[in-house]
Amino acid sequence: MFEGTTIAACKTERGTAIAGDGQVTFGQSTIFKQTASKIRKLHHGNVLAGFAGSVADAITLFERFEKKLEQHQGNLLRASVELAKEWRSDKVLRRLEALLLVADQESILIISGSGEVIEPDDNVIAIGSGGSYAFAALKMLAKHTDLEPEDMAYESLIAASEICVYTNSHITVEKLM
Repeated sequence: MFEGTTIAACKTERGTAIAGDGQVTFGQSTIFKQTASKIRKLHHGNVLAGFAGSVADAITLFERFEKKLEQHQGNLLRASVELAKEWRSDKVLRRLEALLLVADQESILIISGSGEVIEPDDNVIAIGSGGSYAFAALKMLAKHTDLEPEDMAYESLIAASEICVYTNSHITVEKLM
């Protein structure tokens, strides 16, 4: 199975940013690709999304999430809740092994296959194998620096890449202003 990644997002009054590393790991010991892009802009560039977990599963979820965004005129929370409900109740989707991190100008959310839609308390969050490292770095950067959100997301992934073997330093960043 192809997996292993780190995705981080933060929101400030200056914008919302999401960053993802480029490593795709096959099993637990082989780096299969170093330059994958696991984040993208959706819904006319107004929503950011990133995934952690199985690549094929995440692509399926991206497609379904984008359809939900269209159905709900870009309403991030409503589209997220509807995807989580479908993901949890559908026999095929229920087996997907991935997490989505989605964001717009107002919210950052994690969507899981067990039906959760989680909004972080302090506008920073990270998922994936290096997620806890990136999350800790983001929390400190948000608290103790005045960096732009895209710089905080980037630096948190650099920190994770120096600790987590499933995270590399080929980082893609997207920002909403």
